[in-house]
Amino acid sequence: MYSITLVDIAVAFIPVVITVVIIVFWSNNLSRALVAIARMLVQLLLIGYALDYIFNANNHLVILAVLSFMLIAASWIALGSLPVKRSALLGHSLLAIAGGGILNLVLITQGVLHADPWYQPAIVIPLAGMIFSNSMNSVSLAGERFYSELEFHDDYARARNNAFQAAMIPITNSLLAVGLVSLPGMMTGQILAGTSPVIAARYQIIVMCMIFSSAGISSAIFLWLIHRYSPQNTQTGGNACG
Repeated sequence: MYSITLVDIAVAFIPVVITVVIIVFWSNNLSRALVAIARMLVQLLLIGYALDYIFNANNHLVILAVLSFMLIAASWIALGSLPVKRSALLGHSLLAIAGGGILNLVLITQGVLHADPWYQPAIVIPLAGMIFSNSMNSVSLAGERFYSELEFHDDYARARNNAFQAAMIPITNSLLAVGLVSLPGMMTGQILAGTSPVIAARYQIIVMCMIFSSAGISSAIFLWLIHRYSPQNTQTGGNACG
């Protein structure tokens, strides 16, 4: 694969600059866009060096520490849009993402890819990132829709079902579009690296199964756990909301 230099990255930023100019004239979100671009650049450059260290360390304790950090970060971020204090639901979010995520991670790394050793960083860390981030987004969508539904009616089952359906829309659309509208990141990366498109497609099938099930299981666990935090089950809304 071609080794990308900093000059190559600068070339890739040309259309980014064009987009920023459009934002200046057509939007009032320039500061947000600039912060997002800057964070993306810094975070990805730093994670590149961090992963290089982690892969070379090849230590199961380091891998477990990284996975724990990823789980906690995903669980915290998932609650950002909910009208409830994060501390009140952090445990539920953590259990939901871990429940849907770790099951998939173990099955894929051990039952499908047969990683040896089980903590092989080049396999475990990238897959964990895909699984946990997908579960995080689904939990966030499910929670936001759940509380929005409860503003209009107090039927928990109806709110839960609508929230679950909303959380599954993005991944369901991805399943419908894959191969027709888009070639997902993992498949594209493998093809660019010289892998046979047939083999790359098989890997992508595994990934799509993985993110579909992690989204569904994590969302279901989270919606089941937060029942007690719905308005009809709290003594006073002010105690939970923040």
